[in-house]
Formats: sequence, C-alpha cells, structure tokens
Amino acid sequence: MRSKQIIQRAILMGCVLLLLSAFPSKVQAQKHFQFKSDKTFRIAQFSDIHWDNNSENCPRTIAVIKNVLKTERPDLAVLTGDIVTASPAEAGWKAIAQPFIDSKTPWAVVLGNHDGEPGPSRDEIFELLTTLPYFAGEKGPELYGCGNYDIPVWSSDNKRVESVLYCIDSNDNTTIIHKDYDWIHFDQINWYRETSKKYTLQNNNRPLPSLAFFHIPIPEYKEVVGQPSTVGIKNEGVASSHINSGIFASFLDMKDVMGVFVGHDHDNNYIGIHDNIALAFSEVTGYDTYGDLDRGARIIELKEGEYSFDTWIRTDKGISFKYNYPAGLKYDDKDTDYSPAAEVNGLTQGVRYNYYEGNYSSAKDLESAKEIKSGTLENISIAPADQKDHFGFEFDSYLKIDKKGVYLFYLYSDDGAILYIDGKPVVGNDGSHSARRSDGRIGLEKGYHELKLVYFEDYEGQQLEVGISGLTIRETTIPNDMLFIKN
Repeated sequence: MRSKQIIQRAILMGCVLLLLSAFPSKVQAQKHFQFKSDKTFRIAQFSDIHWDNNSENCPRTIAVIKNVLKTERPDLAVLTGDIVTASPAEAGWKAIAQPFIDSKTPWAVVLGNHDGEPGPSRDEIFELLTTLPYFAGEKGPELYGCGNYDIPVWSSDNKRVESVLYCIDSNDNTTIIHKDYDWIHFDQINWYRETSKKYTLQNNNRPLPSLAFFHIPIPEYKEVVGQPSTVGIKNEGVASSHINSGIFASFLDMKDVMGVFVGHDHDNNYIGIHDNIALAFSEVTGYDTYGDLDRGARIIELKEGEYSFDTWIRTDKGISFKYNYPAGLKYDDKDTDYSPAAEVNGLTQGVRYNYYEGNYSSAKDLESAKEIKSGTLENISIAPADQKDHFGFEFDSYLKIDKKGVYLFYLYSDDGAILYIDGKPVVGNDGSHSARRSDGRIGLEKGYHELKLVYFEDYEGQQLEVGISGLTIRETTIPNDMLFIKN
C-alpha cells in the first residue's frame, strides 16, 4: 500500500511540474532580462490601445498587436498608458494580456490618464496585472502614483547590468491649480535619481545607457519640433502638463537616460533630440480612439555596451521612420554620399593652428590675412590668442572615424566660424554675432578625414566649441583621441 502511495505522489508531482512548465517562472521569464548573443535587446512600445470589450474594433486592435509581436519578436513589450479605458476593466486587461501570453512575450505597463476611469484604482490594476503570465512590471515603492519601477537588462554573458529601463507613472489629472494633466512628482524624481545613482556606482561610476517610459509627454517635447534631428509625423499639439516637473533636468543631471518614450498624443509619432536626449512618441495602437495614423508600435533596439539605439515604427504596412540615436538621423539613409577616408600614416595626436590679428567680418577674410604665429595643441582652442578682440584662427587636423556612418557636427561660436571636412563646408556659423549654435551633417567612411576650422573674433565675448555625434557617439565636444596631425 505504501509503495502505491509513493507512486501516486510521484505521478501527482510529475503532473504539477508539467503544469508549471507550461507557464514562465516569475523570476526567469518575467523579471530577468539580458542582451542576446548578437548584443541587441529589442523592445516593442504599444500605446493608447483604449480597449473596450463592447467594441467591434477589438479584433482589429488585437491583430495589430499580434502582427508586431510576430514580425518584430521583441524581448520585451512596454505598454505606455491608456490601455483599458472602458468597463469591465478586468476582462479588458485579460484580453490585452492574451497576445503576450500566447506569444510568450514578457510585457510591462505604465498607466495613462484614462486607465483608472473604468473603476479599479491604479493600485488594484497592478494587483491584477501581477497575477497574469509574462507580466514584467510591478507596483514599485510607495510613491506618488503607481507603477514606478526599473527593469535592469543584463549583459549577454549574464555577468553585469548593461542597461536600465525606467517605468514611471505620469499620473492622470490634477486639481491642485486647475483642471490639467498631472506631472511626475518630486518623490518619483527622487526615486529615479537614487536608483540611477545606485546603478552608476555599481558600474564604476559610469552611468548605464538607459531609457524612460511614461504616458504623458513633458514640455520639452515641444523643443524638438522642426529641428534637423527630428523625424516622423506631428499632426497635433503636445498635450503635456502646464507644469514642468523637472524630470528632464534630472535625466540630464544623472547622464544615463538616452531616450524618453511616451504616448498620449495619438496623431504624433515623431522623435527628435533635445540636449542630447531623444524624445519620442509611440505609434498609436488601438482602433477605439481618435487619430489618423496607422495603428502599430514603436520598436527600440538597444546595443550592449553602447550609448546607442535604433528605432522605427512598425505597422501592418511595414517599417517606417528608421532612426538612430545618438546620430539623430535615419540610420539606413541609402541616398547618402560617404566621403572617402584619406590615406595617411605617421600621425600623432593633436591639432595645428595659425593665428591672425585684424578686424574681420567673415571667417573667409582670414584667407588673405597675415599669419602672426602658429603651433600645435591637443584640441581646438582659442586660448593662444594674444588679445581679447579682433583676432582669428585656422585649425587643421585629421579626424579619426571608427565606424562608417552619417555624423552630425555643431559649432557654438562668438563670433563667426566655418567647419570643413574633406574640403567640404559642413557647418556654417559665419558673421559677427553673439554666441549661437549651428549644425550640419556629413557621411564619412571609416578612417581619417581632413578637418579644417576657420574662426574669427570681432568684439565682446569669445566662444568656440566644436561637437560631434554619430552612430556610436553621444553628442560631445570632439575628444582629443579623435584629432591627429602628421609628424
């Protein structure tokens, strides 16, 4: 009899283990993420589904989600708010979860301003979500809102954290001052700062390449409209809060967040770069809401060990608006002419300069000016000037490019300056003026490229800064180790 009971228990245990194997381990399948062997990690951002169980559009919305999951095979899906906006909410959340469960795709959620309207509170929504298979989010610490949490992405060899995804509740509406969209509050910002600081300390005081996801755009989204590095569609205003909470300033301060991804504005899907941080909208996903854009998702692909990501829009029609950060460009621009590298040897680090004095109104005036002195420097600098006003410089160097691509250069100068690469004018900021910035771009093959910069100072104020960004270079002043001269 005893041996029979043992056999029965063994069979029962085997059935239990078999049943459990059909669902993901909460730790392994839902909470632990790492870069694949090809050093990439792909995210699908869905937003503004506006699910209503009573709508005839439900099958169309589910088809959109399934198409994205099938074609893109993301490592994680992030749903950025306004997901279930009609009763019965519990049935709606379970319906939304099903495509991710069926495809075994981990999914995370940040709530929108409409998600609490059908009845369950934001806390109750997360209590439901954490019971669903493959859900990767959490309520997070006791802060304003609900669903403030971080998702670390480990290295492909699983030895260290290489990237962090910050999911933040942008809340819903406020009556503090007047009827308006709420904002990310101080305790949430402080949580982000402390969490970022923890990861930075663990990474030998180097900020980890990170992304932030929430629903309502911040006011800085207005700053990238019409800029050279902005790609995509803007068919409506930016519906941010009137209050600027300062979260963007903290992203700048902590130096880890490369991009912010939101929803909320259904007729916007653009991405641009403001102060070295990408600001992007998703593609609207659901058919039960306003908007003329095709339904789909934004895809983001991180690269292990790099402050870089590629992103694009995926709909049933295919892929559009391919974009690279930090280059701020279409990363597959086939119409670009790439300038060939120079064949040079025997280079050492540095920059050569010629110095002039005189009253100039254009950088081109230096072509006929008399040289006062010359020398070498580690980097481009106007420090060797012998007087405060009425002087000019010509700088010459070879710019080392490690990867073929399109590069964005900027000049910030007072007064005029012109930057040439391989004899081609790339950035023009000429004329007598106060400090201002100008940008330009050029395709460069891997190798060394001739760099020439002409600058003049007229009167009052002296400023010269030269910067670069590219496929793997986050915007920075051109570093010393990219500048070389012949021996």
